[in-house]
Amino acid sequence: MAEQGKSVRMTRLAKKRAAMAEEERPAKKRVALGEITNSSNVVVSAGGSEEPPPQKQPKSKTKGKGVKKALTTTAKLEETKEKDNEDKSDDPQMCGPYVSEIYDYLHNMEVDPKRRPLPDYIERVQKDVNSNMRGILVDWLVEVAEEYKLVSDTLYLTISYVDRYLSLNSLHRHKLQLLGVSAMLVASKYEEISPPHVEEFCYITDNTYTKEEVVKMEADILKSLSFEVGNPTIKTFLRRFNKVAQESYKTPNLQLEFLGYYLAELSLLDYHCVKFLPSMVAASVMFVARFMIRPKMHPWCSALQMYSGYKPADLKECVLIIHDLYLSRRGGTFQAVRGKYKQHKFKCVATMPSPPEIPASYFEDVRE
Repeated sequence: MAEQGKSVRMTRLAKKRAAMAEEERPAKKRVALGEITNSSNVVVSAGGSEEPPPQKQPKSKTKGKGVKKALTTTAKLEETKEKDNEDKSDDPQMCGPYVSEIYDYLHNMEVDPKRRPLPDYIERVQKDVNSNMRGILVDWLVEVAEEYKLVSDTLYLTISYVDRYLSLNSLHRHKLQLLGVSAMLVASKYEEISPPHVEEFCYITDNTYTKEEVVKMEADILKSLSFEVGNPTIKTFLRRFNKVAQESYKTPNLQLEFLGYYLAELSLLDYHCVKFLPSMVAASVMFVARFMIRPKMHPWCSALQMYSGYKPADLKECVLIIHDLYLSRRGGTFQAVRGKYKQHKFKCVATMPSPPEIPASYFEDVRE
Protein backbone atom coordinates (compact mmCIF):
# COMPACT_ATOMS: atom_id res chain seq x y z
CA MET A 1 0.00 0.00 0.00
CA ALA A 2 2.83 2.36 0.87
CA GLU A 3 4.51 1.64 -2.44
CA GLN A 4 1.20 2.13 -4.24
CA GLY A 5 0.63 5.52 -2.51
CA LYS A 6 4.16 6.57 -3.37
CA SER A 7 3.57 5.61 -6.98
CA VAL A 8 0.38 7.69 -7.09
CA ARG A 9 2.17 10.70 -5.61
CA MET A 10 5.02 10.37 -8.05
CA THR A 11 2.59 10.12 -10.91
CA ARG A 12 0.75 13.26 -9.78
CA LEU A 13 4.08 15.06 -9.27
CA ALA A 14 5.21 14.05 -12.72
CA LYS A 15 1.96 15.35 -14.20
CA LYS A 16 2.34 18.63 -12.28
CA ARG A 17 5.92 19.06 -13.53
CA ALA A 18 4.83 18.30 -17.07
CA ALA A 19 2.02 20.86 -16.81
CA MET A 20 4.43 23.49 -15.44
CA ALA A 21 6.89 22.81 -18.23
CA GLU A 22 4.10 23.23 -20.77
CA GLU A 23 3.08 26.59 -19.23
CA GLU A 24 6.66 27.86 -19.35
CA ARG A 25 6.81 27.47 -23.11
CA PRO A 26 6.47 30.95 -24.70
CA ALA A 27 3.10 31.29 -26.34
CA LYS A 28 3.27 32.31 -29.98
CA LYS A 29 1.65 35.65 -30.71
CA ARG A 30 -1.14 35.35 -33.25
CA VAL A 31 -1.51 37.77 -36.09
CA ALA A 32 -4.64 37.25 -38.12
CA LEU A 33 -3.78 36.10 -41.65
CA GLY A 34 -0.24 37.42 -41.26
CA GLU A 35 1.03 34.00 -40.19
CA ILE A 36 0.13 32.43 -43.51
CA THR A 37 3.08 33.87 -45.41
CA ASN A 38 5.47 34.14 -42.44
CA SER A 39 5.19 30.69 -40.83
CA SER A 40 7.71 27.96 -41.72
CA ASN A 41 6.58 24.54 -42.96
CA VAL A 42 7.72 22.55 -39.92
CA VAL A 43 5.71 19.83 -38.18
CA VAL A 44 6.37 19.06 -34.50
CA SER A 45 6.02 15.42 -33.58
CA ALA A 46 4.32 14.14 -30.46
CA GLY A 47 7.70 13.73 -28.81
CA GLY A 48 8.58 17.38 -29.32
CA SER A 49 11.11 16.90 -32.16
CA GLU A 50 10.80 18.76 -35.43
CA GLU A 51 10.04 16.70 -38.49
CA PRO A 52 9.99 17.84 -42.10
CA PRO A 53 6.49 18.21 -43.51
CA PRO A 54 5.10 15.45 -45.68
CA GLN A 55 5.95 16.12 -49.29
CA LYS A 56 2.94 16.52 -51.53
CA GLN A 57 3.14 16.78 -55.26
CA PRO A 58 1.19 19.75 -56.63
CA LYS A 59 -1.60 18.79 -58.95
CA SER A 60 -0.55 21.47 -61.39
CA LYS A 61 2.84 23.19 -61.60
CA THR A 62 1.29 26.04 -63.53
CA LYS A 63 -1.25 26.66 -60.76
CA GLY A 64 1.52 26.76 -58.15
CA LYS A 65 3.50 29.29 -60.14
CA GLY A 66 0.39 31.41 -60.63
CA VAL A 67 -0.32 31.54 -56.91
CA LYS A 68 3.31 32.42 -56.14
CA LYS A 69 3.28 35.14 -58.77
CA ALA A 70 0.00 36.57 -57.43
CA LEU A 71 1.35 36.65 -53.89
CA THR A 72 4.54 38.40 -55.05
CA THR A 73 2.56 40.97 -57.04
CA THR A 74 0.25 41.65 -54.09
CA ALA A 75 3.21 42.10 -51.77
CA LYS A 76 4.82 44.60 -54.14
CA LEU A 77 1.59 46.55 -54.48
CA GLU A 78 1.19 46.71 -50.72
CA GLU A 79 4.81 47.80 -50.30
CA THR A 80 4.37 50.59 -52.85
CA LYS A 81 1.01 51.70 -51.56
CA GLU A 82 1.84 51.61 -47.85
CA LYS A 83 5.61 52.03 -47.77
CA ASP A 84 5.36 54.20 -44.67
CA ASN A 85 4.56 51.04 -42.68
CA GLU A 86 1.25 52.40 -41.46
CA ASP A 87 -0.04 48.97 -40.53
CA LYS A 88 2.19 49.09 -37.41
CA SER A 89 0.84 52.43 -36.23
CA ASP A 90 -1.22 52.77 -33.08
CA ASP A 91 -3.31 55.46 -34.77
CA PRO A 92 -6.74 53.99 -35.66
CA GLN A 93 -6.71 56.14 -38.81
CA MET A 94 -3.62 54.29 -40.01
CA CYS A 95 -4.83 50.74 -39.53
CA GLY A 96 -3.21 48.51 -42.10
CA PRO A 97 -4.60 47.93 -45.58
CA TYR A 98 -7.55 50.27 -45.04
CA VAL A 99 -5.52 53.45 -44.56
CA SER A 100 -5.84 54.58 -48.18
CA GLU A 101 -9.59 54.09 -48.15
CA ILE A 102 -9.84 55.95 -44.83
CA TYR A 103 -7.99 58.98 -46.15
CA ASP A 104 -9.91 58.96 -49.42
CA TYR A 105 -13.07 59.12 -47.33
CA LEU A 106 -11.64 61.95 -45.20
CA HIS A 107 -10.70 63.91 -48.32
CA ASN A 108 -14.24 63.54 -49.63
CA MET A 109 -15.61 64.63 -46.27
CA GLU A 110 -13.45 67.75 -46.03
CA VAL A 111 -14.80 69.14 -49.32
CA ASP A 112 -18.42 68.57 -48.32
CA PRO A 113 -20.07 72.03 -48.32
CA LYS A 114 -22.08 71.11 -45.22
CA ARG A 115 -18.85 70.66 -43.27
CA ARG A 116 -17.02 73.70 -44.66
CA PRO A 117 -17.18 77.32 -43.44
CA LEU A 118 -17.64 80.10 -45.97
CA PRO A 119 -14.23 81.48 -47.00
CA ASP A 120 -15.50 85.07 -46.59
CA TYR A 121 -18.14 84.74 -43.89
CA ILE A 122 -16.96 87.82 -41.96
CA GLU A 123 -17.56 90.03 -44.99
CA ARG A 124 -20.78 88.32 -46.08
CA VAL A 125 -22.51 87.31 -42.84
CA GLN A 126 -21.04 89.10 -39.82
CA LYS A 127 -21.84 92.71 -39.00
CA ASP A 128 -20.39 93.06 -35.50
CA VAL A 129 -17.49 90.57 -35.59
CA ASN A 130 -14.21 91.08 -37.46
CA SER A 131 -11.14 88.93 -38.15
CA ASN A 132 -9.16 90.43 -35.25
CA MET A 133 -11.91 89.49 -32.77
CA ARG A 134 -11.89 85.97 -34.16
CA GLY A 135 -8.10 85.81 -33.65
CA ILE A 136 -8.44 86.96 -30.05
CA LEU A 137 -11.07 84.28 -29.42
CA VAL A 138 -8.90 81.53 -30.94
CA ASP A 139 -5.87 82.65 -28.93
CA TRP A 140 -7.93 82.50 -25.74
CA LEU A 141 -9.35 79.08 -26.60
CA VAL A 142 -5.78 77.76 -26.89
CA GLU A 143 -5.27 78.84 -23.27
CA VAL A 144 -8.53 77.18 -22.21
CA ALA A 145 -7.50 73.91 -23.90
CA GLU A 146 -4.16 74.06 -22.06
CA GLU A 147 -5.86 74.85 -18.74
CA TYR A 148 -8.13 71.80 -18.95
CA LYS A 149 -5.47 69.62 -20.63
CA LEU A 150 -7.68 68.89 -23.62
CA VAL A 151 -6.33 66.93 -26.58
CA SER A 152 -5.38 68.99 -29.63
CA ASP A 153 -8.16 67.41 -31.72
CA THR A 154 -10.67 69.10 -29.41
CA LEU A 155 -9.12 72.50 -30.12
CA TYR A 156 -9.20 72.02 -33.90
CA LEU A 157 -12.81 70.84 -33.85
CA THR A 158 -13.76 73.81 -31.66
CA ILE A 159 -12.39 76.33 -34.17
CA SER A 160 -14.09 74.44 -36.99
CA TYR A 161 -17.46 74.68 -35.20
CA VAL A 162 -16.94 78.39 -34.54
CA ASP A 163 -16.19 79.14 -38.20
CA ARG A 164 -19.07 77.02 -39.46
CA TYR A 165 -21.53 78.60 -37.02
CA LEU A 166 -20.42 82.13 -37.92
CA SER A 167 -20.86 81.25 -41.60
CA LEU A 168 -24.58 80.71 -40.95
CA ASN A 169 -25.47 83.09 -38.11
CA SER A 170 -24.80 86.76 -37.53
CA LEU A 171 -23.54 87.16 -33.95
CA HIS A 172 -23.08 90.11 -31.61
CA ARG A 173 -19.51 90.51 -30.37
CA HIS A 174 -20.59 90.13 -26.73
CA LYS A 175 -21.65 86.54 -27.45
CA LEU A 176 -18.47 85.55 -29.28
CA GLN A 177 -16.86 84.16 -26.13
CA LEU A 178 -20.08 82.29 -25.35
CA LEU A 179 -19.89 80.72 -28.82
CA GLY A 180 -16.27 79.72 -28.17
CA VAL A 181 -16.84 77.91 -24.87
CA SER A 182 -20.03 76.26 -26.11
CA ALA A 183 -18.24 75.01 -29.24
CA MET A 184 -15.46 73.65 -27.03
CA LEU A 185 -18.07 71.93 -24.87
CA VAL A 186 -19.44 70.14 -27.95
CA ALA A 187 -15.94 69.24 -29.19
CA SER A 188 -14.98 67.95 -25.72
CA LYS A 189 -17.99 65.66 -25.63
CA TYR A 190 -16.97 64.33 -29.03
CA GLU A 191 -13.23 63.85 -28.39
CA GLU A 192 -12.49 63.69 -24.67
CA ILE A 193 -12.78 60.67 -22.39
CA SER A 194 -13.71 62.92 -19.46
CA PRO A 195 -14.93 66.26 -20.87
CA PRO A 196 -15.11 69.29 -18.56
CA HIS A 197 -18.53 70.05 -17.08
CA VAL A 198 -20.66 72.98 -18.19
CA GLU A 199 -19.95 74.74 -14.88
CA GLU A 200 -16.20 74.66 -15.64
CA PHE A 201 -16.74 76.45 -18.92
CA CYS A 202 -18.84 79.04 -17.11
CA TYR A 203 -16.07 79.46 -14.54
CA ILE A 204 -13.37 79.94 -17.20
CA THR A 205 -15.34 82.93 -18.52
CA ASP A 206 -15.36 84.40 -15.00
CA ASN A 207 -19.07 83.48 -14.85
CA THR A 208 -19.87 85.99 -17.57
CA TYR A 209 -22.41 83.48 -18.85
CA THR A 210 -24.79 81.23 -16.95
CA LYS A 211 -25.08 77.48 -17.32
CA GLU A 212 -28.42 77.93 -19.09
CA GLU A 213 -26.86 80.30 -21.64
CA VAL A 214 -24.03 77.87 -22.42
CA VAL A 215 -26.43 74.94 -22.81
CA LYS A 216 -28.72 76.99 -25.07
CA MET A 217 -25.79 78.04 -27.28
CA GLU A 218 -24.65 74.41 -27.38
CA ALA A 219 -28.08 73.45 -28.73
CA ASP A 220 -27.95 76.30 -31.27
CA ILE A 221 -24.55 75.13 -32.52
CA LEU A 222 -25.70 71.53 -32.96
CA LYS A 223 -28.85 72.65 -34.75
CA SER A 224 -26.90 74.98 -37.07
CA LEU A 225 -24.41 72.23 -37.90
CA SER A 226 -27.23 69.68 -38.38
CA PHE A 227 -25.35 67.54 -35.82
CA GLU A 228 -22.54 67.01 -38.38
CA VAL A 229 -19.73 67.32 -35.83
CA GLY A 230 -17.26 64.67 -36.96
CA ASN A 231 -15.41 66.47 -39.73
CA PRO A 232 -11.65 66.01 -40.37
CA THR A 233 -9.28 68.76 -39.23
CA ILE A 234 -5.73 69.90 -39.96
CA LYS A 235 -4.46 67.55 -37.25
CA THR A 236 -6.19 64.60 -38.94
CA PHE A 237 -4.04 64.96 -42.07
CA LEU A 238 -0.94 66.24 -40.30
CA ARG A 239 -0.53 62.89 -38.53
CA ARG A 240 -0.11 61.08 -41.81
CA PHE A 241 2.03 63.71 -43.54
CA ASN A 242 4.39 63.78 -40.57
CA LYS A 243 4.77 60.02 -40.76
CA VAL A 244 5.49 60.14 -44.51
CA ALA A 245 7.99 62.98 -44.05
CA GLN A 246 9.93 60.93 -41.49
CA GLU A 247 9.95 57.59 -43.27
CA SER A 248 13.65 57.98 -44.19
CA TYR A 249 14.66 58.90 -40.63
CA LYS A 250 16.27 56.24 -38.45
CA THR A 251 14.66 57.73 -35.32
CA PRO A 252 11.57 59.98 -35.01
CA ASN A 253 12.38 63.68 -35.34
CA LEU A 254 10.40 65.23 -32.50
CA GLN A 255 11.51 68.71 -33.48
CA LEU A 256 9.87 68.34 -36.90
CA GLU A 257 6.74 66.91 -35.31
CA PHE A 258 6.37 69.67 -32.69
CA LEU A 259 7.20 72.38 -35.22
CA GLY A 260 4.40 71.03 -37.40
CA TYR A 261 1.96 71.21 -34.48
CA TYR A 262 3.07 74.76 -33.71
CA LEU A 263 2.62 75.98 -37.26
CA ALA A 264 -0.76 74.25 -37.51
CA GLU A 265 -2.03 76.04 -34.39
CA LEU A 266 -0.69 79.34 -35.71
CA SER A 267 -2.77 78.81 -38.84
CA LEU A 268 -5.91 78.65 -36.67
CA LEU A 269 -5.32 82.27 -35.67
CA ASP A 270 -5.45 83.66 -39.20
CA TYR A 271 -8.85 84.20 -40.78
CA HIS A 272 -7.26 83.99 -44.25
CA CYS A 273 -6.49 80.29 -43.67
CA VAL A 274 -10.21 79.48 -43.37
CA LYS A 275 -10.52 79.30 -47.16
CA PHE A 276 -7.98 76.46 -47.40
CA LEU A 277 -8.91 72.81 -46.98
CA PRO A 278 -7.54 71.17 -43.80
CA SER A 279 -5.41 68.81 -45.90
CA MET A 280 -3.86 71.76 -47.77
CA VAL A 281 -3.02 73.56 -44.52
CA ALA A 282 -1.50 70.34 -43.12
CA ALA A 283 0.61 69.89 -46.27
CA SER A 284 1.72 73.54 -46.16
CA VAL A 285 2.64 73.18 -42.49
CA MET A 286 4.86 70.20 -43.30
CA PHE A 287 6.41 72.14 -46.19
CA VAL A 288 7.34 75.09 -43.92
CA ALA A 289 8.54 72.84 -41.08
CA ARG A 290 10.89 70.88 -43.36
CA PHE A 291 12.14 74.12 -44.89
CA MET A 292 12.95 75.62 -41.49
CA ILE A 293 14.86 72.56 -40.32
CA ARG A 294 16.79 72.11 -43.59
CA PRO A 295 16.66 75.43 -45.47
CA LYS A 296 19.07 74.32 -48.21
CA MET A 297 17.09 71.24 -49.19
CA HIS A 298 13.88 71.20 -51.20
CA PRO A 299 11.17 70.83 -48.54
CA TRP A 300 8.87 68.73 -50.71
CA CYS A 301 9.37 65.20 -52.02
CA SER A 302 7.61 62.71 -54.26
CA ALA A 303 6.28 60.71 -51.30
CA LEU A 304 4.62 63.76 -49.73
CA GLN A 305 3.25 64.79 -53.12
CA MET A 306 1.77 61.32 -53.65
CA TYR A 307 0.20 61.00 -50.21
CA SER A 308 -1.04 64.59 -49.94
CA GLY A 309 -2.10 65.05 -53.55
CA TYR A 310 -0.53 68.53 -53.65
CA LYS A 311 2.32 69.87 -55.77
CA PRO A 312 4.54 72.65 -54.36
CA ALA A 313 2.88 75.22 -56.63
CA ASP A 314 -0.54 74.29 -55.18
CA LEU A 315 0.68 75.14 -51.69
CA LYS A 316 2.43 78.44 -52.41
CA GLU A 317 -0.21 80.87 -51.10
CA CYS A 318 -0.88 78.89 -47.92
CA VAL A 319 2.83 78.25 -47.31
CA LEU A 320 3.66 81.97 -47.50
CA ILE A 321 0.88 82.84 -45.04
CA ILE A 322 2.04 80.24 -42.51
CA HIS A 323 5.67 81.30 -42.87
CA ASP A 324 4.67 84.92 -42.27
CA LEU A 325 2.72 83.83 -39.19
CA TYR A 326 5.84 82.19 -37.82
CA LEU A 327 7.90 85.32 -38.43
CA SER A 328 5.19 87.39 -36.65
CA ARG A 329 4.48 89.36 -39.80
CA ARG A 330 0.83 88.52 -39.26
CA GLY A 331 -1.09 88.33 -35.99
CA GLY A 332 1.89 89.32 -33.87
CA THR A 333 -0.30 90.34 -30.91
CA PHE A 334 -1.50 86.78 -30.24
CA GLN A 335 0.85 85.13 -27.76
CA ALA A 336 -0.90 82.05 -26.33
CA VAL A 337 0.24 79.65 -29.06
CA ARG A 338 3.77 81.06 -29.07
CA GLY A 339 3.98 80.84 -25.28
CA LYS A 340 2.79 77.25 -25.39
CA TYR A 341 5.46 76.12 -27.86
CA LYS A 342 8.28 77.96 -26.12
CA GLN A 343 8.10 75.26 -23.45
CA HIS A 344 10.88 72.70 -23.19
CA LYS A 345 8.43 69.80 -23.58
CA PHE A 346 7.82 71.02 -27.14
CA LYS A 347 11.57 71.48 -27.69
CA CYS A 348 11.14 75.28 -27.73
CA VAL A 349 10.21 75.20 -31.43
CA ALA A 350 8.65 78.68 -31.19
CA THR A 351 12.15 80.11 -30.76
CA MET A 352 13.74 78.39 -33.76
CA PRO A 353 15.37 80.65 -36.36
CA SER A 354 13.99 80.72 -39.88
CA PRO A 355 15.23 82.26 -43.14
CA PRO A 356 13.18 85.39 -43.93
CA GLU A 357 12.22 84.21 -47.42
CA ILE A 358 11.39 80.90 -49.09
CA PRO A 359 13.20 80.55 -52.45
CA ALA A 360 10.87 80.66 -55.45
CA SER A 361 12.57 77.53 -56.84
CA TYR A 362 11.08 75.48 -53.99
CA PHE A 363 7.63 75.98 -55.48
CA GLU A 364 8.64 74.27 -58.72
CA ASP A 365 7.86 70.62 -59.40
CA VAL A 366 9.84 68.04 -57.46
CA ARG A 367 12.59 66.28 -59.39
CA GLU A 368 13.90 63.04 -57.96
